[in-house]
Amino acid sequence: MAISQGDKLPDAVLRRMGDNGPEEITIEALTAGRKIILFGLPGAFTPTCSSAHVPSFIRTRDAFLEKGIEEIICVSVNDVHIMRQWGEVTGATAACLSMWADPASEFTTAIGMNFDVEVLGFYGRSSRYAMIVEDGVLIQLNRETQGGTCDVSSGETLLESLG
Repeated sequence: MAISQGDKLPDAVLRRMGDNGPEEITIEALTAGRKIILFGLPGAFTPTCSSAHVPSFIRTRDAFLEKGIEEIICVSVNDVHIMRQWGEVTGATAACLSMWADPASEFTTAIGMNFDVEVLGFYGRSSRYAMIVEDGVLIQLNRETQGGTCDVSSGETLLESLG
């Protein structure tokens, strides 16, 4: 069952490759006392994720900060090395987006956003979504319902909802 507005995010561990090696953080530590955007997508280096979803949050980052968002976090069911490289290639890292891996789909599955596409080798991958989270509680969830699209989960659409 997918997470709903007003629900507390389930705790899980996310990972990334830092300058001194692998780093871990819990969802609880990442969200406690903060207002953030967390967006998930099917995979690093996949077409819509690279050409539309990540760039939409690069374009809108400053506007989100002006509206009180403290951090924009991308989560994908990939490994830490892939997420680090993808952040560099897309410009997400330079734009100060946080790129976190959910390698075992722990968080993705806990919020009900997981799916499989065997022919593509996608197992436990994430549906495309964007959410606003305040102090660990889901305030708004924009989830795509069609594969290969980035409309309701784009940075621009989420920004419009903040007024």
